[in-house]
Amino acid sequence: MQMRINGRCRVLCAAALAALMTLACGGGGGGGGGVVAPPASAPAAAQMKLTISATTDMPGSFGSVGAYEQLTGTISGEVDPKDPKNAVIQDLDLAPVNARGMVEYSADFVMLKPKDMSKASGVLRYDAPNRGNILTMPNLAANPSDAVFFERGYVWMFSAWQGDVPKSSPQRLTVTVPVAKNKDGSSITGPYATELLTSAAAPSLSLPGGVFNGTMIPYAPASLDNTQPGYLLTRRVNETDPRIAIPAADWKFASCNATDNPFPGTADPARICLKGGFQPNTLYELQYVAKDPKVMGVGLAALRDTIAFFRSQQADSAGTPNPIAGKIRHAIGQGTSQSGNAMKTFLHLGFNQRLDGGQVFEGIYAHVAARQTNINTRFAVPGGGGGLRTDHRAFGQTAPRGLAADYADAISGRTGGVMKRCTETATCPKFFLGLSGTEFWQLQGSPVLTDALGASDLVQPANARIYYYASTQHGSGTGSLATGINFSPTSAVYPIGSMTDHADTFRALFVDLEDWVVKNLAPPASQVPKLADGTLVRPDQLVFPTIAGATWPLAGGGAPTAIPAFNYLARYNGFPLLDYGPQYRPQDESGIPTVVPPSYMGKDYAILVPQVDPGTGLTKAGIRNVDVQAPLGTSLEFNYVATPGIVDLVNLSGSFIPFHKTEAARIAAGDTRPSIESLYGNQAGFVTAVTGAANSLVAQRFLLQRDADRRIARAQSTVVLP
Repeated sequence: MQMRINGRCRVLCAAALAALMTLACGGGGGGGGGVVAPPASAPAAAQMKLTISATTDMPGSFGSVGAYEQLTGTISGEVDPKDPKNAVIQDLDLAPVNARGMVEYSADFVMLKPKDMSKASGVLRYDAPNRGNILTMPNLAANPSDAVFFERGYVWMFSAWQGDVPKSSPQRLTVTVPVAKNKDGSSITGPYATELLTSAAAPSLSLPGGVFNGTMIPYAPASLDNTQPGYLLTRRVNETDPRIAIPAADWKFASCNATDNPFPGTADPARICLKGGFQPNTLYELQYVAKDPKVMGVGLAALRDTIAFFRSQQADSAGTPNPIAGKIRHAIGQGTSQSGNAMKTFLHLGFNQRLDGGQVFEGIYAHVAARQTNINTRFAVPGGGGGLRTDHRAFGQTAPRGLAADYADAISGRTGGVMKRCTETATCPKFFLGLSGTEFWQLQGSPVLTDALGASDLVQPANARIYYYASTQHGSGTGSLATGINFSPTSAVYPIGSMTDHADTFRALFVDLEDWVVKNLAPPASQVPKLADGTLVRPDQLVFPTIAGATWPLAGGGAPTAIPAFNYLARYNGFPLLDYGPQYRPQDESGIPTVVPPSYMGKDYAILVPQVDPGTGLTKAGIRNVDVQAPLGTSLEFNYVATPGIVDLVNLSGSFIPFHKTEAARIAAGDTRPSIESLYGNQAGFVTAVTGAANSLVAQRFLLQRDADRRIARAQSTVVLP
């Protein structure tokens, strides 16, 4: 086998060649998700090229492991369209191939590794970027507890998987994937839909649009003539309102402004110009015929093969050394939110099986990740999201939520859960799923816990744990009574944010997952709300305390502002059964959608939410961290948009409404929740409660000792009572 670098070829030694052959597997037939026949003969092994563009020292030294360094670079590789392990990739058979018949990709990566690899623990931690952004890049100044992962000798790696991320900054990681073409080389076209929103009046808006996907590279329209069939712009206020068509003469694919380039503006396939301009508090939906779909699923194969390379290969195809060769015994993958959904999709579609048949990751942690990610359809939208009012019909909603291989979906009639493929190939990892309260309210989280009808609790696979972070919002909370709570009556009904912080819980659980993978030390049991004990209920069955008369200072100072009397309304994001057409494979979130937007099938999955304590308003089940066991107020897992006429949840945010400090103030306000005084008596009582909660969580392995010490120190330094 010949391996190439900078246009020159060399023949690897027999030992290196044998190692590289483990990346290859014979195949025959086409891609695109069909069934592929066994190969007639083994194809050439895929080539990999490693380029390290920069190596920089990291500040500090970490216990016995010592100093770390950061490597930045790219890894380029090939995907064999004839290999059965790649057959699930939509449109792979329509991707351009090189002279070797291979489909090429190139992915950015960042690696943090001990300078002395003899001190490494043998664990590779991979964190999937979120829309190209490294959410979990350690900032030890802000989060000193993250030093635990360096002290444990991890190799920490981030590499790109999403093919429509623009290279808008050096910090964004991108992967280059091919564009599918018809066999004659012409552009593939198909229906596409997106939503456009703006917070202020604007003459034009950029594609692709949407709250979550708006900064990605858009799909170009097949034609700028919006009078053709398949082109439509509508407006409405709320998701359930009738769509009102905007005449084609009143909008164009163009850029424009209100001064020197008014409507119809200058033709631009990446922008929409609207006569009279786009208005805030209006939901616009654009449908058009798009062209040149990217073969997004190649990004999942790139991730599979990249981790396999760094785990097991001595060098790339040109002899460039693998900087961690021979030092990795275990790999654990992690993703947060959208990228956590992607890790579930990676597992569901079978990519945790290496080309040589082994596991890619022995452990996977999908953090605040209720759904899957749309990456393997034609005109895929990996960056999409979902809410009560926006992206409600977005992709990511048809693949199974249930984990078990034999999961049965009574709503759709389909069978097979997230772990069906890995069960068949014996490549299932030890799996953690972490859920905040937002996942239940806004991201349709409960179907992973119950049957589709919401009638019974599911039994989870033995290799899986699900952890619900009690009384939390999607992102971490402030962890502080007086910092970061923003009461903005123009945007939300209640103060935006949450005091309850799940970052400490995540850190402890990741160590638990490592111990399960490396030492086979079983982690704590799942901690979730259940139908059986009444801690998981229909939204209209919640029983809240009376919360009234509280005040909160405006951001930046100013006079106290009254928080509106608590008037709970059962708004939550529903979960409809959708039909994208006969060429779409809903159970795999794959295929070719031809009904776009999708049609509603007249059925809905049950949505349930965690029940709250009627005294405090904090949820009963799950991992109840220090902020919940020794509370200073009620952390709500949802919040409402305050704009009149808008029915929506504040995007991924909750609220924190503090308890009254004294009993006299509580009684005067008519608030039935306990006062801080009644809970703790004095400052020493508060410190005692925090200390007890922290120590208990450490004993349960839900909190690291260093974080317990920090929590106790914070309680000692934060004056809450005389």
